[in-house]
Amino acid sequence: MSVHLVGGGWASEHYPAVYGPFVGEATARATAAGRVEPRIAIISVRSGDGDEHAANLTAALAAAAPFEPVLTTLELDGRAALTAVGDVDGIVIGGGLTPAYLAAVAPIAGEIRRQVSAGIPYLGYSAGAMIAAERALTGGWRIGGVEVAPQDGSEDLDEVTVDNGIGLLDVTVEVHAAQWGTLSRLIAAVEAGLVDGGLAIDENTALVVGEGALGVVGAGSVWRVSQAPDGVLVSTFGA
Repeated sequence: MSVHLVGGGWASEHYPAVYGPFVGEATARATAAGRVEPRIAIISVRSGDGDEHAANLTAALAAAAPFEPVLTTLELDGRAALTAVGDVDGIVIGGGLTPAYLAAVAPIAGEIRRQVSAGIPYLGYSAGAMIAAERALTGGWRIGGVEVAPQDGSEDLDEVTVDNGIGLLDVTVEVHAAQWGTLSRLIAAVEAGLVDGGLAIDENTALVVGEGALGVVGAGSVWRVSQAPDGVLVSTFGA
């Protein structure tokens, strides 16, 4: 099974393309377990609008195929329990304040890794995509006091910060790339040596990481940032 990383965005015309591969994998998993519809865990960590965010994610997934949502909504200081991902055919981690999501899922990160290794697909939306990495870029807008990205996307952090993530993939992930100007943050982080390289995902676009080559679905591009002898190399690939 695969790890699906969505760069954000709520353009409903792209829901079937962006979320369809994930729901299809969850459905196959459910069928093997004798269920008619897949049970998909959705974890939302927000300040006051967690239920609304969970409902938006549910609608996006349901545009691809029917499923049974298993919802967990937490405040910013909440912590997820193992029951949030128990007996499910897929796991979805939503978007919002990335440091809060990382703290919320830390108690169950090992169980998420175990389930994904066992074949359960994972989908991270925005923050959920960023924290999926071993080395997660969790926010910030300056390096050494110098601006490298718009402050609006700083996640309430000043200096660009990299933390240990869930560990589902070995490459750092950035989101809202073209729309929020966060690609420059990833470029700066690579050039400064904070991370070895990374992938930045546009909105309404999903990067699918499974066996074999990386796949891209949806409307935008995925930007690959890597170290080069004279600085940083940036390239793109799309659907």
